Amino acid sequence: MKTGLKKRQKHTEIYFNEESPLVEIYTHNTNLKNRLTEYAEKYPEYCRQFDDDEQGGLRFEIEKGRFGFRLTAPYSDERRAKSSENAKQNGIHRR
Repeated sequence: MKTGLKKRQKHTEIYFNEESPLVEIYTHNTNLKNRLTEYAEKYPEYCRQFDDDEQGGLRFEIEKGRFGFRLTAPYSDERRAKSSENAKQNGIHRR
């Protein structure tokens, strides 16, 4: 979808506070929009889309307990080497 926005203008915002049971998500990210749209259709009691800015951004509300993000530690050199060796042995190639 052509929006006239530059990539740096396309962003994702996640708002929540300790009082509200809802998280508000505004995003231009296609993958996240698709995932949230599918989730809202499947579980309307927990998530809903409530705004479309007509420039590619969608806004959703989702129950706090249903939305999460995770922080992942970087692989150690040892773990990276083991993963690489495992991939080579199992025929997984870089493209």
